[in-house]
Amino acid sequence: MPNVVDIIRQNHALEHATMHILSRRHPYLRLAGRSTVGGFLIYGPVDTRDVAAAASEALARLQQGEAYLAVHPRCGTNLAVTAVMAGGAAFGVGVVGRPKSRLDRLPLALAVATVAALLAQPVGHKLQERITTSPELEGAFIQEVIRMERGRITVHKVVVGRE
Repeated sequence: MPNVVDIIRQNHALEHATMHILSRRHPYLRLAGRSTVGGFLIYGPVDTRDVAAAASEALARLQQGEAYLAVHPRCGTNLAVTAVMAGGAAFGVGVVGRPKSRLDRLPLALAVATVAALLAQPVGHKLQERITTSPELEGAFIQEVIRMERGRITVHKVVVGRE
């Protein structure tokens, strides 16, 4: 049995794969996800049968070796990496060198932050690939999909079981 960190990484991969499939089927639907130790949550106005079918397909495809589905371009990992790299680069401009004023440093800070944000994309991708997700889902199965209404927000809890 995998440890808790490995389980969350696996569920994160399955969440991403499910989001890829749902996004292809519903390209204009706005969805968000969050992984947990018990599975993952999908936030957004999507039919429960669609979530269940997408999660089952995602699991089967990951188990068949389609590991690329574990990485998603709109993952929070990418957002965090971009924020840290761009913010750090802009901060570095403020610390290094002695221009006359903050206003004089602004163009350089913006340029450096922009380059850092561009470089962050492949870094975030690699972090997802190697650290925050794991497509190794042997023995995993979709136990159930539970629809919950939280005010005007629809949430689907996808419970992942393991043999």
